Amino acid sequence: MSTVTTPGTQHELPGRIMAREMAEQPAVLRRILDEGAPAIREIAQEIAARAPRFVLLTARGTSDNAALYAKYLLEVRLGLPCGLTSMSTTTAYGARPDLTDVLVVTVSQSGGSPDLVASTRAAREAGAITLAVTNNPDSPLAGVSEYHIDIMAGPEKALPATKTYTASLLALYLFVEGLRGGDGAPARVLPDLAAGLLARQDEVRALAARYRFAERMVITSRGYGYPTAKEAALKLMETSYIPALAYSGADLLHGPLAMVDNVSPVIAVVTDGKGGEALQPVLDRLRGRGADLVVVGPRGQVEQASAGFVLPTDEVAEEVQPILEIIPLQLLAYEVTIARGQDPDAPRALAKVTETH
Repeated sequence: MSTVTTPGTQHELPGRIMAREMAEQPAVLRRILDEGAPAIREIAQEIAARAPRFVLLTARGTSDNAALYAKYLLEVRLGLPCGLTSMSTTTAYGARPDLTDVLVVTVSQSGGSPDLVASTRAAREAGAITLAVTNNPDSPLAGVSEYHIDIMAGPEKALPATKTYTASLLALYLFVEGLRGGDGAPARVLPDLAAGLLARQDEVRALAARYRFAERMVITSRGYGYPTAKEAALKLMETSYIPALAYSGADLLHGPLAMVDNVSPVIAVVTDGKGGEALQPVLDRLRGRGADLVVVGPRGQVEQASAGFVLPTDEVAEEVQPILEIIPLQLLAYEVTIARGQDPDAPRALAKVTETH
């Protein structure tokens, strides 16, 4: 039986590196809040004083899902228009748009991918305010950016990113709060709540038994939970190799719902707030189709599903819930992979730093 925390057995198990790094997340979140927050706030205040008119977010893979979370924060909390960069317009096609007074935020765990570095350099040359958010202050990306936020996660050795994802979310949340003059106080509850989620791994292991032989999975959410759905799908695909399709609940109704039947596993990430309210018609349709619906969210939502995982949402602001939502889904990817006899530390064909151009 696999475990994240049992001493003396972990070294014998596949996935021990990923397990250890998942277990570090409460400490990482606390470190950012205690040590990193003042520097993040200072950078945010400097950028706010320059009054950017638009934000472009640049990232790949797991970091792209963190960037999507930042997009929701910036648009909802600040009313600031945002877009996700198509890097090939710069790196492959040589486009040079006028980025005067535009904030370009590049999110990267390693800060080493050549296309991220090249597009950020080009953005700065085109007049953008450039901010890198990385786990490596000595990286090439940090070097070409005007500003840098260190997510302070410590070395991440497992190929599936876990602690750097939640660290990126928290750093981005504190940055956006700093832009609007907030103090990020709603995030103070996160380290203890994250520790409580990790302690419930037995619940996730029981849930994982449903998916050991799954041929595909659908993950859906809306609002702040949508980046969580995308990141959960990525984790499942890269560790267990199960095709996992992530859809906004609204997009799911525009066609893909047709593939859902009474044997199709569907995971719904239900954020407690406006995003969860917007997802309700989708949940009703899924139940009407007899889908094998698993809910990650508030207790009332879980009780109406086939199965699920109850998240602590009382007095947790909707905008920080994604930092908690992903933890049981990271554990699920880990447990499903172990159950299928594979090693989540070593997904085939993947490298820690992906060098795209």
